[in-house]
Amino acid sequence: MVGVSVVTLALILLPGITVPSVAAVGQWSVFATDLQNPRGLRFGPDGNLYVAEGGAGGLNSTGSDCEQVVPPVGPYTGDFTARISRISPAGVRSTVAAGLPSSQTSAALGSLISGVADVDFIGTTLYALIAGAGCSHGFATTPNSIIRVDVTSGTWSQVADLSAWSLNNPVANPEESDFEPDGTWYSMIAVRGALYAVEPNHGEIVKVTTDGTVSRVIDVSASQGHVVPTAIALHGNFFVGNLDTFPIGANVSKVWKVTPSGQITEWADGFSTIVGLAFDSRDRMYVLENTVGAPGPTPGAGRIVCVDPSGKASAIADGLSLPTAMTFGPDGNLYVSNLGFGAPPGAGQILKVIVPKK
Repeated sequence: MVGVSVVTLALILLPGITVPSVAAVGQWSVFATDLQNPRGLRFGPDGNLYVAEGGAGGLNSTGSDCEQVVPPVGPYTGDFTARISRISPAGVRSTVAAGLPSSQTSAALGSLISGVADVDFIGTTLYALIAGAGCSHGFATTPNSIIRVDVTSGTWSQVADLSAWSLNNPVANPEESDFEPDGTWYSMIAVRGALYAVEPNHGEIVKVTTDGTVSRVIDVSASQGHVVPTAIALHGNFFVGNLDTFPIGANVSKVWKVTPSGQITEWADGFSTIVGLAFDSRDRMYVLENTVGAPGPTPGAGRIVCVDPSGKASAIADGLSLPTAMTFGPDGNLYVSNLGFGAPPGAGQILKVIVPKK
């Protein structure tokens, strides 16, 4: 089985970075609970943490109305059960917006959930990336999209139709045995007043302006094949990490540098199942790995690796359970979505991971 649907980036080039095989324990604690398949997360200008949640899926089906995802991943079913949560500095959760599209894979694959994939702010305005919608996911008239959310009222409006973009702008090398017609969008960042989103199943990065114009930054599949890009970060250029395909290979995930004009070069390798990237003010890169040392997603096998500017890599936290995303907090520590899929409703967590100061 391949692709992200089954689980559902001005330094000198540092070739051949090797990640240590034994992780350090690190210091982390549970910051917040009561989340439903937590995914991307970002601190807002108000100091609260905003979390995208996959939701609980649903049973609505589009049947033969459109092209479906092939078994055993599909057919999908869905309902409006996803949401966006706000976490206070004290770790208290409240709902910002609810009733967003959420879908699940077939029961044969364990009914894995997609919904709201990521969130970010442009100024004081919240934007969200919807990944669980589209006709191939059980929603006849609700597409995968980027939406604008009013954090006071919880109302939202569509900015860009990403399902239509995927249909009308095919990539060079789609993986036919695991093709998601609407895509399975994973991560998004705001840069200079625009939004940049990563689609793993097709393998591309797009730019979306606030007026809804979509353009392709790079078709990753054209040069790299079906590597399942997931995580994106900005550090002068874009840096992109990949999940790769299943079963999980040993140390096969990579990080690429992608220029704004779409030029891609390999930056670092030797990772496993990358689902998050971040940089600190000292040019250190942090890589979130969903599972290390097992052929499939495994609770307790996630970790965070820090790569310093010299290329030295060290694990700063391990023992994470099915993490899906991370972000820096105003305190200089990392906040991680934990138990981000495959867990009972409400079991999702946000972890606070202490970042070493030296």
